[in-house]
Amino acid sequence: MTRHATVAGVGSFLPDGRTPNAYFESLVDTSDEWIIERTGIRARNFTPEGMVTSDLAVEAAKAALDVASISAEHVDLVVCATFSGDTPIPSTAVWIQRKLGMTCPAFDVNAACAGFSYAMSTATAFVESGAADTVLVIGAEVLSRFLDMTDRTTCILFGDGAGALVLRAGDAPGVINSVLGADGTTAEVLLIPAGGSALPTSAETLSARDHSLRMPGGREVFKRAVVEMAGACRELLEKSGYTADDVNLLIPHQANARIMVAVAERLGIDGERAVIDVEEVGNTSAASIPIALDRAWRTGRVHDGDLVLLTSFGAGLAWGANLVRWTLPEPA
Repeated sequence: MTRHATVAGVGSFLPDGRTPNAYFESLVDTSDEWIIERTGIRARNFTPEGMVTSDLAVEAAKAALDVASISAEHVDLVVCATFSGDTPIPSTAVWIQRKLGMTCPAFDVNAACAGFSYAMSTATAFVESGAADTVLVIGAEVLSRFLDMTDRTTCILFGDGAGALVLRAGDAPGVINSVLGADGTTAEVLLIPAGGSALPTSAETLSARDHSLRMPGGREVFKRAVVEMAGACRELLEKSGYTADDVNLLIPHQANARIMVAVAERLGIDGERAVIDVEEVGNTSAASIPIALDRAWRTGRVHDGDLVLLTSFGAGLAWGANLVRWTLPEPA
């Protein structure tokens, strides 16, 4: 009998530090109106001092495990998508495992804002192969600590948060199929320059704020995000035997409202079937898809049996898409 990965639980967590657009008006040349017009973002959440990425992930994981009615000790694997982890080593997934009292394998996936697509594909492969029966898939970011608050092109965009799914082995397809892509020839358009072997930490890199997120190719990122997410979705639907008309809900990476609208329009998916949830959350990178998915489910936008299309795009450049048959009943 063919094994499939089905969604058994979903959860998310946003820290308390709501930060409206007005916060940036004294830091960079911007305004609330300018940010809303260009991004659709009104506010985002910044993590308070004393909390780290794994803390947010643990809260999202607990919510997802609660929905699945599964205790942490019954999880076979933890996969965490992040590029803003607690420590360079060990992985953030290991800190999550420790805080949840688990003993299973745990590792991180780093594909920046495309991380959750990669993590979902990885976790699904573990379930389908029989290497794991229950996998906790998490996207978690504390991006506020990787922002240069003098750089208008990045600091206004990003927020902190975490989302999680529980995937379990089942007889019927939940995760139907996935598509992943990358183009390393454009790696410089979105990156954190320092902190790795190419540019180790030094007084000079700290002074230059080179450990912060940089987006020198903002226009290229916008254009490629639309093209690659729409292309990945088309490829995925075609190889899975569906069309855009079959999709009940599209959940793109919550980067920028204009990007998401453009992706939906390219696919011929109307606004009622597309989740644009960036207004009060901002761009939470690898956490954005599971956060948006959880919030959509808890507000009645996702129903048992729905065909849900998830897609993302991020630094690398990297992108991906996952097609999911939703199997959770309405939230209690």
